[in-house]
Amino acid sequence: MREDNQSSSLDFILLGVSSQQEQEDYFFIFFLLIYPITLIGNLLIILAICSDFRLHHPMYFFLANLSFVDIFFSSVTIPKMLANHLLSTKTISVGGCLAQMYFMIALANTDSYILAAMAYDRAVAISWPLHYTMIMSPHTCVLLVVGFWVVGNNNHPPRPRHPHNLLTARLSFCGNQKVANFCDITPLLKLTCSYIHFNVKMMYLRVGVFSVPLLCIIISYVRVFSTVLLVHVPPTKGVRKAFSNCGSHLTVVSLYYGTVMGKYFHPLTSYSLKDAVVTVMYMAVTPMLNPFIYSLRNRHTKAALGNLISKRISM
Repeated sequence: MREDNQSSSLDFILLGVSSQQEQEDYFFIFFLLIYPITLIGNLLIILAICSDFRLHHPMYFFLANLSFVDIFFSSVTIPKMLANHLLSTKTISVGGCLAQMYFMIALANTDSYILAAMAYDRAVAISWPLHYTMIMSPHTCVLLVVGFWVVGNNNHPPRPRHPHNLLTARLSFCGNQKVANFCDITPLLKLTCSYIHFNVKMMYLRVGVFSVPLLCIIISYVRVFSTVLLVHVPPTKGVRKAFSNCGSHLTVVSLYYGTVMGKYFHPLTSYSLKDAVVTVMYMAVTPMLNPFIYSLRNRHTKAALGNLISKRISM
């Protein structure tokens, strides 16, 4: 017999980053400042890469796509949090909650695959520099990015007939609809009084899928460092340039996976200020920092941004 879906008539309550109103006011000001910086910074990276022919290379192509994902990733949760604070309401519909959960997961998956592609690009540039243009051809890069968007979105497609969304949408919530921060699988499972065995199995599958890009990144950098330290590749200009860009990418990877692990790989029995900081890093700070990390450590990116800004000012 079909389980009664009590959730269809309920609204969820987003508790926010902090349970204290004074801290929530500070977080509102923080997000109000950081969100436009995130949008402008990532948009400038995209425009600079598109407008400067010196940046028409695979690494910058992946970087532009990373910035594109980060714009949407931060836009999934922050505008809703700002609107709730301004309107003095914390409610979100069940449909809105499921949509927020879907886009968070889909964009996070796409983000991780793009980071893996950037690591592979560095490995090819350092280990096989003579074959780099053939392996990382424009056609290959476009296919990779299209594939990442398809795979990232098809892991959790927003269709009622898909098992994962169907299982989540059919959950029943017995009186408590308070969700910390934003809608995600784990907080919703903690609120339900339904049988969640299959939901938990789908969560394990999600972790497995999410681990594949991280494994690719590790293998790529093992190849990079073994090539540089053991094989002693001649320090040509291209190899030096490729290796210098590894630092920026490793910083972004560390920020991304560090906040993801801090957010999801610990029990949610209690919520502390430390959890609030990790949540802010995950939702807002990391997407904002990515364009600064790449632009400050790369003279070509800085030059392209300078030319772009000077053109806009002179117009």
